[in-house]
Amino acid sequence: MDVLEKLTILTDAAKYDVACTSSGAGDSSPTGAGLGSTADCGICHTWSADGRCVSLLKVLMTNVCVFDCQYCVNRHSNETPRAAFTPTELADLTMSFYRRNYIEGLFLSSGVQRSPDYATEQIIKTLELLRGPYHFTGYIHAKAIPGTDPLLIARLGVLANRLSVNIELPSQRSLALLAPNKSKANILGPMATIRDGITESKESLVKYKTAEKFASAGQSTQMIVGATPESDYQILRLTEGLYHKYQLKRVFFSAYIPVAENALLPALDTKPPLLREHRLYQADWLLRYYDFEASEILDEEHQEFNPFLDPKCNWAVNHLEQFPVEVNRVPYEILLRVPGIGPVSAKRIARARRAGKLDWDDLKRIGVVLKRAQYFLLCKGKMRPGLSITPQNTVRALIDGAPLAKAEQLTLFGASSAPSQAELLEVASECVSRAI
Repeated sequence: MDVLEKLTILTDAAKYDVACTSSGAGDSSPTGAGLGSTADCGICHTWSADGRCVSLLKVLMTNVCVFDCQYCVNRHSNETPRAAFTPTELADLTMSFYRRNYIEGLFLSSGVQRSPDYATEQIIKTLELLRGPYHFTGYIHAKAIPGTDPLLIARLGVLANRLSVNIELPSQRSLALLAPNKSKANILGPMATIRDGITESKESLVKYKTAEKFASAGQSTQMIVGATPESDYQILRLTEGLYHKYQLKRVFFSAYIPVAENALLPALDTKPPLLREHRLYQADWLLRYYDFEASEILDEEHQEFNPFLDPKCNWAVNHLEQFPVEVNRVPYEILLRVPGIGPVSAKRIARARRAGKLDWDDLKRIGVVLKRAQYFLLCKGKMRPGLSITPQNTVRALIDGAPLAKAEQLTLFGASSAPSQAELLEVASECVSRAI
């Protein structure tokens, strides 16, 4: 099998890992001629700390796997074409893509060929070639395989910019049913090793500028959503725990795509729970940037996300007793909880109001999404002029993607084209009934 055939198989096998989400486009020309032609060669994208988009070669070292995870297309029992790169082949391929300016880095994972330690050794040999004889200093994201020896993880962390260990499923019970070769212990063990390595590296770099960096871009993980019966609340609590205990940079969520017929898994014709995945990302954002706790977003009595409202709006409409707040006096921490105000606009408000009191036009220039924020704010002690404020109007204006999501303003010029009060109450009641 030549390198191009291996590349085709192993980039396709890597597409289910969502730590990098976009892929290369297919050739749009029937003849392959012309400018701008592209190939399905596993080019994906990530974003650096300063906001730059970085193109990566996203590929598996091999899709040969001794594990038999029922949700995985590369499982041992699945009949699929198998391939494996040698370290030299993959290093040469990476450098070839880099020299042609196709990529700026590498996203490398692997099936568990022979054993976790053997598979990790093959990844390490590839990265040693890139970092050594090939003098490649670009970004590398490498997967740490559950059950790998800590000494190998330590070596991998010196070679890669970011490491990740996929937790895959939200509970030990689900792992035992669907991934019998994996356990909570052999997943969390490498996470702890990476966390400790990052901490020690930072402490060493403070004392010695020449100390080796260890996973300088941190670690992340991926969790499959919808393959098992865990609730949104359980997943969110687990996510919060991972951030606190293992200092993860990011938890990625992947809506389960049925790839196998199994009584323990959703049917093959089941659609991926994309809205649920989207809500989890929104809630994850609240945990990381808005100082929310998981117990504020969901709780034991309300364990599923509101399908009509995003988690921040859902929290706000269930705490209307805390609103409206005066934008010129309220603390920064409260500003973050107002729908339509994010960290950037909250910081701008905090700076701008030192020079004088802000009005509605000032908020619009600052970047506040007034369509949402206007229901929760006062400017100079007053609501926005001409706005009809009721709980029903507030809920209706916040409903995601609804055709009713326009603010209703008072008018002196006859009947509006807005829905009837009965229709409004029906939508608002259904939405509020699903809220916490």
